Amino acid sequence: MKNLMFLTFGTFLFALSITQFAMPNNLAEGGVAGLSLLLFYAFEFSPAIVTFLFNAVLLAIGFRVLPTHMIYKSLLNVPLFSLFVYLMEDWGQPMADPLLAAIFTGVFTGAGFGFIFQAGSTTGGTSTVARMLNHKFGWELTGANFVLDAIIVGIGFFIIGPLYSMYTIVALYVGKKITDYVLEGFQSRKALNVISTKGNDVADAVIRLMNSSATIYEAYGSFSQKKHQMVYIVIEKQRLFHLKQMVYDIDPNAFIVVYTVKDVSGGTFLNQYHPSQKSFPMKDTFEDEDFGQSNK
Repeated sequence: MKNLMFLTFGTFLFALSITQFAMPNNLAEGGVAGLSLLLFYAFEFSPAIVTFLFNAVLLAIGFRVLPTHMIYKSLLNVPLFSLFVYLMEDWGQPMADPLLAAIFTGVFTGAGFGFIFQAGSTTGGTSTVARMLNHKFGWELTGANFVLDAIIVGIGFFIIGPLYSMYTIVALYVGKKITDYVLEGFQSRKALNVISTKGNDVADAVIRLMNSSATIYEAYGSFSQKKHQMVYIVIEKQRLFHLKQMVYDIDPNAFIVVYTVKDVSGGTFLNQYHPSQKSFPMKDTFEDEDFGQSNK
């Protein structure tokens, strides 16, 4: 039931993006949706009918090439998307700023894709073609999909012109970022590698003062020709400043590398807590766990 709700909501957002932002503002899109928009601009063909026909043909071919479980997931999404587009394709109004239209096209498309992917379905179209190329010839899935979308956007240079094609590229970039956020979560975390001669003291302070966990590695500095300890820590972004200050208070010469991580699971991240809850796992929860931290 949850997947069905995600699929329906995601498909609605994608259709909303096409009809309310892309179509009225002369923007294109990747995949079959983008091809349908180009045919609409050139010949005024209905995007709802074009997407349904193209996707139906691709699904029929896919039945002969791909495993059936890959196709079944798109059987609901394809007609539902065409229905939403058909109902809303006359509602859109042009915006004064094409760049703003491109940004919102990307936001709604990316959010829609995120919910569709979370439901275990696909958007059909070039995704199906990319899967066929991957299944039959071993082409890399993301690369094949990118090439197919790039071809459609390239065709747009001759129909909507270079300016609006560049706006379309902006929309595709924004959409990719929003899809990543929907799939991976908005609360990014920071991972730190702390190289110090006082690694045990740093790890102990992280546990006692930050209520987090740390992992210690033995390291060898090729420049200093000395043994060091490397402490690996994962922590919420808003606590990074205080953690760095604490490390430098312990060892002013510590070498710190910080990078962003979005997908953190297992260890002391295994249990999810309500944001207002202040309790943490008991000590015996992470006796055998070195990675991660508690959600605060």
